Amino acid sequence: MQNWPVTLDDVRGAHKMLAGVARVTPMESSRYLSGLIGSPVHLKCENLQRTGSFKLRGAYVRIAGLTPVQRAGGVVAASAGNHAQGVALAASLLGVRATVFMPRAAPLPKVAATRDYGAEVKLHGATVDEALRAAQQYSEATGAVFIHPFDHWDVVTGQATVGLEILEQCPEVRTILVGVGGGGLLAGIAAAVKPLRPDVRVVGVQAAGAAAYPPSLAAGRPVSLERFATMADGIMVGRPGDIPFEVVNTLADGVRTVSEESLSRALLVGLERLKMVVEPAGASPVAALLEHPEDFRGGPVVAVLSGGNIDPQLMQRVLRHGLAAAGRYLSLRVRLTDKPGALADLLAVLTRVDANVLDVAHVRIDPQLGLTEVEVDLHLETKGPEHCALVVGELRDADYVVSR
Repeated sequence: MQNWPVTLDDVRGAHKMLAGVARVTPMESSRYLSGLIGSPVHLKCENLQRTGSFKLRGAYVRIAGLTPVQRAGGVVAASAGNHAQGVALAASLLGVRATVFMPRAAPLPKVAATRDYGAEVKLHGATVDEALRAAQQYSEATGAVFIHPFDHWDVVTGQATVGLEILEQCPEVRTILVGVGGGGLLAGIAAAVKPLRPDVRVVGVQAAGAAAYPPSLAAGRPVSLERFATMADGIMVGRPGDIPFEVVNTLADGVRTVSEESLSRALLVGLERLKMVVEPAGASPVAALLEHPEDFRGGPVVAVLSGGNIDPQLMQRVLRHGLAAAGRYLSLRVRLTDKPGALADLLAVLTRVDANVLDVAHVRIDPQLGLTEVEVDLHLETKGPEHCALVVGELRDADYVVSR
């Protein structure tokens, strides 16, 4: 593998090291996704890993490789949650003191879990990048070893064990889809899979609002984003890591981007059809299948569900967004004659088409309304796009003026 300091023997050694520490997570098939793309789809369920994500693998391999003197000085890390928990548990298992910097807005369940795994948590900054800088300054001041979430060969080696498991569990695989932030998981899987199976496509998936890899690959070097934002906090990274980028640029088969709407729909599909709780970053490969189904035909696909640590409040917002993106909510404005019983007549039409009314508001102050007219804002729960069209058609057939 080029002149990289990681060989397949290193990856196999890391896999043995992780025995009894990290789970060999299950591979589940999905009839729904298979039908969508016309090829078998399997799910590599790292959301069922200890700490809820793949991050334990790289963190443990990195900390286990420290010298006794380095272990005595402790370790420090920065993360929005998944790497934090992986470092906290790995350090605890190895008897090493851990300090973790997390953004002030980090989800409370991730903060609590990191503390429960034994790390000291320091909340600092508004973004992971700010927390990273604080952790690096802490390392310089105290001598604690900084455990980077993705930009270290030991971390990439640990994540590469996911690739070995995929080849063992699904030897017929033709395409592997992997969510990408800094690139440690994508680089690791590519480094493990490509030497053994160069015919397998290894494709990264990024949220369009935080997609640093496409411009970086085009430039041939890591490029920093000036602004980035996405609900997928686990892959919200403004610049690829130097080490992962080197591997991805050489071995991976490109990086796709997906919209926030597709991420929301993927979470909804995860719950409704896959029976899997995943966070937005972990759902990104599913979002790619939903958004570009025609691009992944022609052989078994493995979608890596990289994490399942989702804040319940975020889940509530994302599911609401996902339901809207899937056409499960409909907002209408309907013009009525302002007389007793007019609203009841309107609701009777909606009852006939089985639309559930969530909210109703009258609009009477509008210069475009006639003296005897009123408009009603309706928020409805529907069964999907076809049902939405049926509702609007039924209202117009009943001579209502409808705007969406």
